[in-house]
Amino acid sequence: METKNSEQIRRSVRSRYGEIAKQGTSGCGCNALSSCCGPDSGAIGKMSQAFGYTQQQLGSAPEGANMGLGCGNPVALASLKPGETVLDLGSGGGFDCFLAAKQVGDTGKVIGVDMTPDMVSKARMNAQKIGTNTVEFRLGEIEHLPVADNSADIIMSNCVINLSPDKQKVYGDAFRVLKPGGRLAISDVVATAPLPDEVQQDLALLSACVGGAATIDDTVKMLDEVGFQDIEVIPKEESRKLISEWVPGHSKNAGDYVVSAYIKAVKPLDI
Repeated sequence: METKNSEQIRRSVRSRYGEIAKQGTSGCGCNALSSCCGPDSGAIGKMSQAFGYTQQQLGSAPEGANMGLGCGNPVALASLKPGETVLDLGSGGGFDCFLAAKQVGDTGKVIGVDMTPDMVSKARMNAQKIGTNTVEFRLGEIEHLPVADNSADIIMSNCVINLSPDKQKVYGDAFRVLKPGGRLAISDVVATAPLPDEVQQDLALLSACVGGAATIDDTVKMLDEVGFQDIEVIPKEESRKLISEWVPGHSKNAGDYVVSAYIKAVKPLDI
């Protein structure tokens, strides 16, 4: 079996999520393999609630911002405070950014970064709908963030880091961008069993947030090696059933291999 290289993976992910942005469709949860939810806002809302969003949160963002592509609620994990600067990795339509903006207030700032031009355009249009001046969206790869050193209080991400072919670099650049004492509040999928080669090399499954999942041990190791402290990876076993619905009809049951998890870590103060 041919091994997929990093650029092939990036092109596949960019193409699939660009298509989602242009068509206005989404997947169920992080899944981009098929439009199993489509543009049905009711189905997207139910999936989002199952992954931890409240009805109030779902109703507070501009229409079209929630594309149903997450696997948790990093805003609930983040414990945001007024005046903080928030960076969202893989911001999509901007849903988590808009929720974060409400918590950091007029004195805070939220920056969303996405590598898909159509997603950035969609997020910017959503921002225009509500006339916000505290949220901005930048085009860039999460391995090479277009953000200054030591500038963010907190970094969020929702089911995106698993899509990167170089997760160590993602965490390394996140460390660079965070202020001393800054923290990670990430929702992502992690592997709880070895992924078969056919899953790891399937570009469709990589884009569906299954094939690229790192193990819990590897995630902790990567975070530790770049310098993070107070590292926690908290699996959500109840997510297995939902994740199994991301790839209906596939020979491999995704829920047997991956699970949604919250990932937390802190950049030391003495850096």
